[in-house]
Amino acid sequence: MDHYETRTIVDLTQNGSPARETAVDSEDRTKRDDGGAPTARTVRGWSGTKKRIGFLVGALVVCVVVALYYSGFIAPFESTDDAFIEGHVTQVAPQVAGRVARVLVSDNQFVSAGEVLVQIEPSDYEAKLQQQRAKLASAQSRLAQASAQLTVDQAKAEQERAAVLAAQAEAARADADSKRYEAIGTSGVSQSQIDLAATQARSTAATLTAARNKELAAEAQVSLDQASIQTAAAEVKRSEATVQQAELDLSYTQVQAQESGYVTRKTVEPGSYVQPGQALLAIVQREVWVVANFKETQLTHMRPGQSVKVRVDAYPHLKLTGHVDSVQSGSGARFSLFPPENATGNYVKVVQRVPVKIVLDNLFGTHVVLGPGMSVEPKVRVR
Repeated sequence: MDHYETRTIVDLTQNGSPARETAVDSEDRTKRDDGGAPTARTVRGWSGTKKRIGFLVGALVVCVVVALYYSGFIAPFESTDDAFIEGHVTQVAPQVAGRVARVLVSDNQFVSAGEVLVQIEPSDYEAKLQQQRAKLASAQSRLAQASAQLTVDQAKAEQERAAVLAAQAEAARADADSKRYEAIGTSGVSQSQIDLAATQARSTAATLTAARNKELAAEAQVSLDQASIQTAAAEVKRSEATVQQAELDLSYTQVQAQESGYVTRKTVEPGSYVQPGQALLAIVQREVWVVANFKETQLTHMRPGQSVKVRVDAYPHLKLTGHVDSVQSGSGARFSLFPPENATGNYVKVVQRVPVKIVLDNLFGTHVVLGPGMSVEPKVRVR
């Protein structure tokens, strides 16, 4: 390396590299552009500040919106998805045994109260009714016969009473004659007349005794006839009761709907033999309500009368409204088939659910089928 090259390297080391000089010159030119205008670094800094301010304002707006939404649409309400539609389900069963002649309804058919659902063969019950009516006629005939016999015996009793009165008069006359003849003695009448008068007095006294006995017998027969009438009347009443029961049994061969509703779970078919109490079908009435099983921690502000909005899973477009009717006095687990025994073994606290009855207000304005067991989601406004 010669002297010239060595001096050039030293100069470069002392004065800086050419690239640095170029950068410095460029920076100086930028600072001098536009007669004192903001530099590029200043512009970039101001743009970042505006972005941060915009982000903070947006976050604040989102927080306010979320807070307003929570306070207006979430905090005042309590909801649960453990809720179902309930209703009155009437089990239809026959009251008499017999073979089914006809089934007059089909599944899911609407029936009115009093409508005939099933017809049981009535011939056996018609025959029993005729038999009981014949027994009733016989009992009524015996009652009439006993009443007539009472009239006859009452007349005989009156006759015997009259005979007693006649015998009393005759006995009194004969006794008076006997006493008078005895007082006169043999000085006025013969001994034979005195004896005849005494004999007639004794004879009329015996006749009086016989007449009184006949009177007692007649009166006893009247009492017996009255008892016979009471027995016959009781038999008539018993026969009337059996006839009424036979008529009821005959009417029971027509199984009728006790309530209006829809036919469900029909298991009866023509020709089958049914027994009293056997379930033939069920009728679901139109009136339904909601039983929502809320957590016990959700019941703090829940009261009867609070408004409820109900969404039905089967009809998402359907909007039902109602109100809280009542809260069950006890959790659902307490009334289950096997309630928990918390006093035995290890205990783990579990939040219980309490059934709440919700009555629907606008149910009859809808044209959809709502039945027991369908899932719903109620939302109760508690505040």
